Amino acid sequence: MNKLKHIYESQQFDQANLEKIFTLADQMRVDPTPYRTPGKILATIFYEPSTRTRLSFESAMLRLGGSVISTENAGEFSSVSKGETLEDSIKVISKYADIIALRHSEIGAAKQAAAVSPVPIINAGDGAGQHPSQAILDLYTIQRKFGEIDGLTICMVGDLRYGRTVRSLCYFIGRFYKKVKLVFVSPKICRMAWDIKEYLDEMGIAWQEETDYVKALKMSDCIYMTRVQKERFLDMARFEQATNDFCIDNSTIVHLKENAVVMHPLPRLEEINPEVDEDPRMLYFEQAGNGVWVRMALIAILLNPDI
Repeated sequence: MNKLKHIYESQQFDQANLEKIFTLADQMRVDPTPYRTPGKILATIFYEPSTRTRLSFESAMLRLGGSVISTENAGEFSSVSKGETLEDSIKVISKYADIIALRHSEIGAAKQAAAVSPVPIINAGDGAGQHPSQAILDLYTIQRKFGEIDGLTICMVGDLRYGRTVRSLCYFIGRFYKKVKLVFVSPKICRMAWDIKEYLDEMGIAWQEETDYVKALKMSDCIYMTRVQKERFLDMARFEQATNDFCIDNSTIVHLKENAVVMHPLPRLEEINPEVDEDPRMLYFEQAGNGVWVRMALIAILLNPDI
């Protein structure tokens, strides 16, 4: 099993890492006492807005008996506004905390931070790059539902070009779930980037782009919805071209398999209508809740090399 000092991208993990995280997350749900970290401090440093990721990291640390220091809008309310580099910020913050969860607008920022940090860095989202802890909790949610991930058909819908969660998921699937079939449904301007497609080809993963949304829904075991990420578009005219016409509502859930699930990293916009929230196949709120247990497991592993 790879010993993880930092978590900045999906490619760091091996199968043993994932199995350990899933097992620990299950144990955390029941009793986290053996893994408590009293006296340890987590710093959540977020240069971009967040609700679920930041609060779930903070909840995870508090449930483990540690403490939290935080800045929610680091780009505006930190020394970055005075011109301080990310590297200098991390070198200073590492003097105040035992572990850092970092969200940044630039791809690769977490890896850049890890290169200079004496304490563990967890990538909490780096622009349109990756979001490994989200992908892990997504896989954890799917496994708890189906018991096995390999062999499923997973349909990714919406903004696949800028969605860091789907990119991270693809990296994990490519390495560990060779029998998964991926179906991509998106506005033309938001198609999955070629680097991911080429990676999936190299790893032997079956994938297809599908323009028939209903057909995609009918064939899929897991539908992973995403919002169009307006904040990633520099040209609003191009954003208007990316309007997401694919939604889950009362008119489309009739096409879902009886045992299918619908997931979403949230926040949602028009792509999932609240009218379907009570359907037992809608897992997005359960998915969000699973983030606490998975992030507890990640923090425990990074703070205790013996786990």
